[in-house]
Amino acid sequence: MIKIETERLLLHPISDEEMQKIIDDEKNPEMQKAYSEMLQGCLDNPEDRVWYATWNMELKEQPKTIVGDLCFKGITDDGMVEIGYGLKEGYCGNGYMTEAVRAITEWALSQNKVSRVEAETDPDNLPSKRILANVGFVPTGEVGEEGPRFVLEKKITVCGKE
Repeated sequence: MIKIETERLLLHPISDEEMQKIIDDEKNPEMQKAYSEMLQGCLDNPEDRVWYATWNMELKEQPKTIVGDLCFKGITDDGMVEIGYGLKEGYCGNGYMTEAVRAITEWALSQNKVSRVEAETDPDNLPSKRILANVGFVPTGEVGEEGPRFVLEKKITVCGKE
């Protein structure tokens, strides 16, 4: 199993069974639909499962304490992955999400299949926009279903120059 370790967090994709439990326990119909689509993506694409699964954000110092989750929304033929993320109540304002988004983005960009990572956020969600900016994402000028889109592209070095 893939595990990404940061200073304070362990990030790892959860199993199909764990995803089904989240779906069963979720009260918000919009989130239940999103988690169901992720699970279906895992089932339909077992060889690319990590690009569809929910990833838990677990505190290293308090094992089994899940502070939030992240996900990829699949992978395109040209290597684009989109991320989504959310924190549980009570864990905001501690820098956990910036730490997690930075780590998962760096990991994704280190994979041969991935050329860029994108995200979109509600125009009024200033903390989310700040997280993306702090990690190095830049606006694309496009607007998606949830709001403005942001991108971080893989840097390619040729002969010592980017």
